[in-house]
Amino acid sequence: MKYTLSIAFLTLIGSQAMSQLPEDVIRMSWNVPSGTARSQAIGGAIGSLGGEITSTFVNPAGLGFFKVSEIVLTPGFTIGHSDGDYRGSGVRSNNVNRFNMSTTGFVSATSDPGRQWVSKAFSIAVNRAANFNNNIYYKGNNDYSSGSEVYADEFSKSGVNLNDTYGSDKLSLPTKMAIYTYLIDTATIGGIKQIVGRPEYLNSINQENRISTKGGITEIAVGFAGNLQDKFYLGGSIGIPIVKYERRTEYKESDPTNDDNNNFNYYRYEEKLTTTGAGINLKLGAIFKPIEPLRIGLAVHTPTIYGLKDNVTSKMVTDHEKLISGFPVDSVTSDYYAETPVSKYDFSSPWKFMVSGAYIINGVEDVSQQRGFITADIEYVTYGSSRFSAAEESDDNSYYSQVNSTVKQLYKSALNFRFGMEIKFNTIMGRLGFAHYGNPYENNPVKAGKTNVSAGLGYRNKGIFIDLTYVHSLTTDSNFPYRLPPPQQNVYADVKSQIGQILLTLGFKVF
Repeated sequence: MKYTLSIAFLTLIGSQAMSQLPEDVIRMSWNVPSGTARSQAIGGAIGSLGGEITSTFVNPAGLGFFKVSEIVLTPGFTIGHSDGDYRGSGVRSNNVNRFNMSTTGFVSATSDPGRQWVSKAFSIAVNRAANFNNNIYYKGNNDYSSGSEVYADEFSKSGVNLNDTYGSDKLSLPTKMAIYTYLIDTATIGGIKQIVGRPEYLNSINQENRISTKGGITEIAVGFAGNLQDKFYLGGSIGIPIVKYERRTEYKESDPTNDDNNNFNYYRYEEKLTTTGAGINLKLGAIFKPIEPLRIGLAVHTPTIYGLKDNVTSKMVTDHEKLISGFPVDSVTSDYYAETPVSKYDFSSPWKFMVSGAYIINGVEDVSQQRGFITADIEYVTYGSSRFSAAEESDDNSYYSQVNSTVKQLYKSALNFRFGMEIKFNTIMGRLGFAHYGNPYENNPVKAGKTNVSAGLGYRNKGIFIDLTYVHSLTTDSNFPYRLPPPQQNVYADVKSQIGQILLTLGFKVF
């Protein structure tokens, strides 16, 4: 099970028109949504609090606590880097700095204390559901395997004649490039003709991988909630997430001996992937207030149904030194093969189920007399239920069936925990928060997780509020430069990404 993805990768890579892999589940779903500075300062644990525009994206029932309208604006700034440990070598990536916009919008509320439904609220808001801005870099010396073996293995198993590789639909585009640039070639070993990669002739090779990602998922949502006798709060929201993602990869293998007579100096594979699209989802929630200081919340997030489009362009360069007289370096781009780099597909994200609780310090009905709160959320996410499918009925769904089968084996459901607290000093508030997002991998070689630690200050007076927060995020994950079939074990890098985010929320009550 540990190396199931190795089998899947070699099975899936043969369809060059498709670029979706099981790892895309993590990219699209294993994210930490942003929010207002206040909600992020308390770890995002607002599932049972209410009176916060971010409730539109977490538990819409919280909108039912609004009795006056408000306008909210939340700009933010992100800075981050990653540390990669590969084959015993550690290295740090360049910093990535980005401005972004978190929860921004307005809430329109009406109040009628004399009726059964004490108040109702309607919201339109925009939020950063995922932040893709990051740099990953690692390098090391490998005496076990080479990325060229992936292409050699695929070509040897394809049954495609060397003269027919250009137009074959049984070979992936990178494998065609490896053939074109003589990265892989035929060789007779022990009297048997085989397909091998040139780096395999060396005792060891230097490897390095640079991955730069940017973009995010921006969600626009409309929410509505009602307050039943200040005891029950019911709400729902419809979200439209808009995806914009770009990933640039540069993977390189080189000869550490500097021997110019072994027909291999280096090869480099470059790829640019852009993903765009949009989706739709539904969030439903309820909050129960049995006594004034205590609040209990429940929420369900349906899968987001995305329509996505991938655009992939690539280039391969191989320096095979004196193999061909006068032509030491071969290179080719994806444009040479005159194949459309665009693929369209649908993706369904996991279900989310949330249970929340909050205790209000000096929990009286008059908000101005309250002295703070302690709050927590527990969230259950079904990563293994994620699904890919063809965008058109006429498209072949067999490829996506293979991907979905692998997704089910690779990913499991996970628990996320969020905790926060606020202490109120008249018009000034101090806040602390913690959040941990669990490991979504069924059998991953390393433990993965995301942890946020946050702190912030708030000011509220005469209908104006200003909140300032810093969130420090640590993500532990693994990155595989390539995947090999069993019984070979895969090499991977331990990657720890650290991202700092500063959020400022400006808000105005509209009486």
